[in-house]
Amino acid sequence: MKPRVLTLIGPTASGKSGLAEELSRRFPIEIVSVDSAVVYRYMDIGTAKPSTMVLSSIPHHLVDIRDPSEAYSAAEFRHDVIQIIQDVQARGRSPLLVGGTMLYFRALKHGIAQLPGADAGIREQISKVGENKGWDEVHRQLAKVDPVAAARINPNDAQRLQRALEVYEITGRTLSELHEIGHEDCPFDLVELAVVPPRALLHERIDERLNTMLETGFIDEVRLLFEREDLNTELPSMKAVGYRQIWSYLAGELTEAQMREKIGVATRRLAKHQYTWLNSWDDLHVFESADIDQVLKITDVSTILTEGSGPAA
Repeated sequence: MKPRVLTLIGPTASGKSGLAEELSRRFPIEIVSVDSAVVYRYMDIGTAKPSTMVLSSIPHHLVDIRDPSEAYSAAEFRHDVIQIIQDVQARGRSPLLVGGTMLYFRALKHGIAQLPGADAGIREQISKVGENKGWDEVHRQLAKVDPVAAARINPNDAQRLQRALEVYEITGRTLSELHEIGHEDCPFDLVELAVVPPRALLHERIDERLNTMLETGFIDEVRLLFEREDLNTELPSMKAVGYRQIWSYLAGELTEAQMREKIGVATRRLAKHQYTWLNSWDDLHVFESADIDQVLKITDVSTILTEGSGPAA
């Protein structure tokens, strides 16, 4: 029987982090971040990273583990998170996986597909299409051969579009097909909760949070990164929502009003993408609000968080 592990998933600004902190006050929990931006140091405000006080009072994992100049892949996440979960459970405590990077959750749940290496020639061909005809055209081409991947990849996400089409051109098989073939058994019995507010309410929270971030020094945070010679907008860290728009503002490419508008649009687009993932998720307990009392009505939750590494019944 596999050890049970509780996961808390949700779109950006859904309130899942606050709920996780509440749970940690009642149970012997260690929070494991499932967030592709929180892994980076010096990126605190724009990632809504837990405060220093919270980090010092509640054990957190996979926070501040990379410099913004470095990459961190889903495969690395899977390797790291499995070890962390086992270590936490060995201490008799309960890991609580919290975040909104669906690719990371998928990597843990289903494993990582064995994909081909990059092909410079094919990448260049795809890039030329994107530059000359727009990345919408690349998205249309991908949709013809791999509609599943195209539905999950934003038409403006050049890097992921390029990779998905490149994989097909190299192998003759779609990225979605290779992911299915590459499934690995998850070493844990995941009990998956999701906080999914109504979209109108979520959009209000997104706007409120952006205003707070900008008022508390988000632009200055990005300015320190902008001034570093080893960082650029091609790095995964600087492609994070908010950071790339403020980078463009600091480079004189956007006015402040344009920057604000683009961050809002990009954040809502991210939330839409997360909703799409969640709608296709199996075995998910969904809550419209981060209400701890509602969450604790699921019998397994209290049992898992109390028993720590207790096996599935």
